[in-house]
Amino acid sequence: MENNSDRLDHVFAALSDPTRRAIVARLAQGEASVGDLAEPFAIGLPTMLKHIRALERGGLIVSTKTGRVRRCALVPDALRQTEAWLRTHIAAWEGRLDRLEAHLTRMKKDQGNDR
Repeated sequence: MENNSDRLDHVFAALSDPTRRAIVARLAQGEASVGDLAEPFAIGLPTMLKHIRALERGGLIVSTKTGRVRRCALVPDALRQTEAWLRTHIAAWEGRLDRLEAHLTRMKKDQGNDR
């Protein structure tokens, strides 16, 4: 059974490639065939299918095959889970930066009082 950390690992691994990020951006506009997705990159279908499998492993997309055509669609929940993880970490860092800024302001004020 896969835990949240494993899922995030797969999502970030899938999104680490610029071609896969472009595929996700394209699928945000609606589903598309693998052939349509491959066209702007001028890459062969075997290479595109490797990208599709990586995105499916990350849970970012699903694909269905009807006859000879494989269509892909985005799975928004995977991005929402990733966004929640990022928001938690961003909030923690913003809190640290706010405390650092307050500390530096106090130091600056204290130095002004020493003169």
